[in-house]
Amino acid sequence: MKRFLGWVLLLALMASLLPAAGLGDQLYVIPDSDKRELTRKELWEYQADTLFYAFNEIYARHGYKFETGSRCYNWFTQMPWYSPNQSESSTNHHETYSQCSTIENHNVDLIKSVRREMRAMHTTNPGGKGMPTPPAQNVNRPRGFEYVSLQSGQKYPVYSAPSTQAYRANNGKATVSTNGAVYALGYDGGWMLMLYEANHAGQYRVGYIQTSGIKGQLPGLDRLSWESTPCEVLTGVQLTDDPALTGNALTYLPAGTEVTYLTTMYNDTGWDYIETTIDGLQARGFVPTGSLSVEAMGEDEEK
Repeated sequence: MKRFLGWVLLLALMASLLPAAGLGDQLYVIPDSDKRELTRKELWEYQADTLFYAFNEIYARHGYKFETGSRCYNWFTQMPWYSPNQSESSTNHHETYSQCSTIENHNVDLIKSVRREMRAMHTTNPGGKGMPTPPAQNVNRPRGFEYVSLQSGQKYPVYSAPSTQAYRANNGKATVSTNGAVYALGYDGGWMLMLYEANHAGQYRVGYIQTSGIKGQLPGLDRLSWESTPCEVLTGVQLTDDPALTGNALTYLPAGTEVTYLTTMYNDTGWDYIETTIDGLQARGFVPTGSLSVEAMGEDEEK
């Protein structure tokens, strides 16, 4: 009887571990790319953009330090297994490269080779596997935005882009109060990109406040890095400054509209952050990932 109960307990323990193991695999694009040599055939089962994250995932396992605001930064910083090398900078990755195994280097080269094949065939392989579902969090703000402490009792004008001549939401009156929670991603020149709760509960906004007007000590944030790639809207889509909750539209962008792709951010889905114009004014906002004619391109990949 004791032996029987022992087997029952062992099986119950194994069953309880299975979901956790499955969840761990879901946090990777290709979970075992560090353990075995991948094949060209299986890589052709993925979308081109997914493969971009797949080879960067190999580097991320070893703590590759991505530029703040880049699409890889926004993706990997939400992963519980990712820990950036503090000794690295965004331009010096010797520590990461030195840790990659022969198998990992082979897989990076093969993934890049398949991506070059896709570009030569003028395909993004849209029918292939896409990205895994991002891990859940309590507040559905885009990953990377962290709470910052600002001097209370202040109100600052918020612009959709880093300029006092840029479009301003809420009929030109968008304002953040420091008495509420403010989350920030980083600095773009003399501006801080942040997310805050709008005056009416249940809506968040992403926008910029001028650092020269901030009272008290500035938060210790990194400089943001954008891809700044010209592209077009593939299908008509709404531009929003609230990817966290409502998705309320700032404007509608018809198919064929020329915009500038900046980066991709994630909450429970993917959002492409772009620059365009509204009523002739510079404006930035979010459209669902997949709405643009843009392909992820690594710095060391030839176009």
